[in-house]
Amino acid sequence: MRKPATTRLSYKPILEYIDAQFEKYLEEELKIKRSLFNYHDSRIHICLYFIAPTGHSLKSLDLVTMKKLDSKVNIIPVIAKADTVSKSELDKLKIKIMSELVSNGVQIYQFPTEDEAVAEINSSMNTHLPFAVVGSVEDIKVGNKMVKARLYPWGSVQVENENHCDFVKLREMLVRVNMEDLREQTHARHYELYRRCKLEEMGFKDTDPDSQSFSLQETYEAKRKEFLVELQRKEEEMRQMFVNKVKETEAELKEKEKELHERFEQLKRMHQDEKKNLEEKRRELEEEMNAFNRRKVAAETLMGQALQGCSQQPFKKDKDKKNFFSLPSACSLTSGRNLN
Repeated sequence: MRKPATTRLSYKPILEYIDAQFEKYLEEELKIKRSLFNYHDSRIHICLYFIAPTGHSLKSLDLVTMKKLDSKVNIIPVIAKADTVSKSELDKLKIKIMSELVSNGVQIYQFPTEDEAVAEINSSMNTHLPFAVVGSVEDIKVGNKMVKARLYPWGSVQVENENHCDFVKLREMLVRVNMEDLREQTHARHYELYRRCKLEEMGFKDTDPDSQSFSLQETYEAKRKEFLVELQRKEEEMRQMFVNKVKETEAELKEKEKELHERFEQLKRMHQDEKKNLEEKRRELEEEMNAFNRRKVAAETLMGQALQGCSQQPFKKDKDKKNFFSLPSACSLTSGRNLN
């Protein structure tokens, strides 16, 4: 199964940080007015690489990371949480780890044995690699004093007890015995390798007795020209990329504009059709209203005539009735005149 790129390249931030410290020191060295005697040296002199006590060997990521770091910094492998492993299993794990480091060509820091004053102790400490340590922030009373330890139901594991872990051995080797050697190794081996590669990259080279001497000014001018040519090439590439991007954007905008224009024309036609339909419906409604008004006028006319006819007929009946009742009185008047 292939590991993710983030896991495979997880060591890059460490390498970049170590190189950044070397870069600061090299910049101080190359200054016209340098003051290395009071310069704060931030170079990394030791890397304690902690190994998980799980499993029976190193992980592939551990091997890859230490292989990348061994040319940059002094590495001391350390087994963490050693109290989780029994003594016999811990000894086997140490042997297995050292065997895998040697077989994979990983160069770890070996305590120097050239100096007779520390040769014996350093030779003895080299056999304890990798160191197995236990850490704790709790103070526990053991006897009459307080010590850093881990407390368990069956007892305690003391951090500074050499029978329990190698913390004291590690501290003695780093702080009291080999601190100066670690600094010398960093400067003479790791920093010099970085410095040589960096100067060669910048165009500097050593002069042999048989070869011609070179001028720093000429080297600087040559590198400057190379840099300007490379800068111009990258600028041209970026300009071309920008032009291509602009053309692609213009093409996309034109396509969008065309789509919008087609959409506008479609909506315009739909609007005209709807307007035409509304005009037709308006005319139909006007015709219906006119027809309704004509029918209304005709109905009103007929109703008026009917009402007029009804009003004239009762008046004629009343007139006839009045004449009928007036006849006897007329007759009586006539008969009375004749009698006289």
